[in-house]
Amino acid sequence: MAANKLDEIDRKILAELQADGRMTNVELAKRVGISAPPCLRRVRTLEEAGYIRGYHADVDPRELGFEVQVFAMVGLHSQAEVDLSAFEARCRNWPLVRECHMLNGEIDFILKCVAPDLSTFQRFLTEQLTSAENVASVKTSLVIRCAKDDPGVPFDILEARVARLA
Repeated sequence: MAANKLDEIDRKILAELQADGRMTNVELAKRVGISAPPCLRRVRTLEEAGYIRGYHADVDPRELGFEVQVFAMVGLHSQAEVDLSAFEARCRNWPLVRECHMLNGEIDFILKCVAPDLSTFQRFLTEQLTSAENVASVKTSLVIRCAKDDPGVPFDILEARVARLA
């Protein structure tokens, strides 16, 4: 199902679950204006189709002692698919790397990393990241503060787009 194949109820379900994934099916059904059984069927269909990838708690890293957040811009020697895939696999195995995105442009990957302190991150940087096979360069930027961290997509823009296409 493409986004334009979803009906208004499906899009409302997604918007509500994105805002609060913990609500009961009964509450969700009430918010989107349908009864609970068809609402649950729709949610399961959206899950099976891949629109809903999972449900997660939004954990505050600083409350758990992860005081350092760093973005690392990584350049590779080779951009052959086998080398890109190998680097991605390596990133999935590094616990401090929370996000890994391949980019177009001057850098190949940007990694979002968290660490309890600067020395832990520096150890990861020197012992694992910069010494990893195929890594040509790493530039890091320490996060001072986060002004916005909204997950998902802006449903108001999606709704406006769907209305224009209708």
